Order: sequence, then C-alpha cells, then structure tokens
Amino acid sequence: MKPVPRPIHSKAEASAAAQVVESVAGHALSEGQEDFLEIVSHFLDEYDRKHEPQPSEATALDVLRMLAEERGMTGKDLSQILGASRNLGAMILRGDRRLTTDHIRTLAAHFNVPASLLL
Repeated sequence: MKPVPRPIHSKAEASAAAQVVESVAGHALSEGQEDFLEIVSHFLDEYDRKHEPQPSEATALDVLRMLAEERGMTGKDLSQILGASRNLGAMILRGDRRLTTDHIRTLAAHFNVPASLLL
C-alpha cells in the first residue's frame, strides 16, 4: 500500500517529513514522486506557518547589516561607498547615525536593491 500524505500534527511528524523532502531533493523523480513531494512540502509549510514563530519584519538597519555581511563589508567599506568619513559606516551599522535620503539612494544603487528596503 502506498503512503498517503496527510496534514502534519506534531514536531516529530514535521521532522520526518523534512527528512523525506531533504532526502529526495535534487534527485530525478517520476511524476508521481514529484506530486507526493509537492504535497508533503505543502503540509510541512502549513505546519511551519502555524507552529513556528514568524520573524518580525526587518528594519532598514537589519537589511543594511545583512547586505554588508553577505558581501563581507565593514563599516569602513560603507563609508567609502558613501564618500564620507571612515567612521560614518560603522556609526550607521551600530545604529548611532541614521541613514539620510542621499545615503539610501547611494546604498540602494550600490547593492542593487529597491531604496524602499532601506527606509
């Protein structure tokens, strides 16, 4: 008898479903296996949305820190991008200085992201 996917009701079931998804990820699957994987993934996502704490919305400073970290950039690097004193970038990353409109435009262009992410 083939296993029938069903909604997930516990952490143990979620863990087992995650193991199934991870074990077949990247492998060539038949159409039936893809359908099975899709529904298991759906139930896993549904369980996670209901039971896992949702992250709060990131602030502009959080976004800037993430962008800098992903690129291995320091406050000094940000200062160079902004064409400002070498301490400004570090001050912004610490939250001691706020981003100005000009800073936002410059950083959005540099990181190739919408300026709205840095507002």
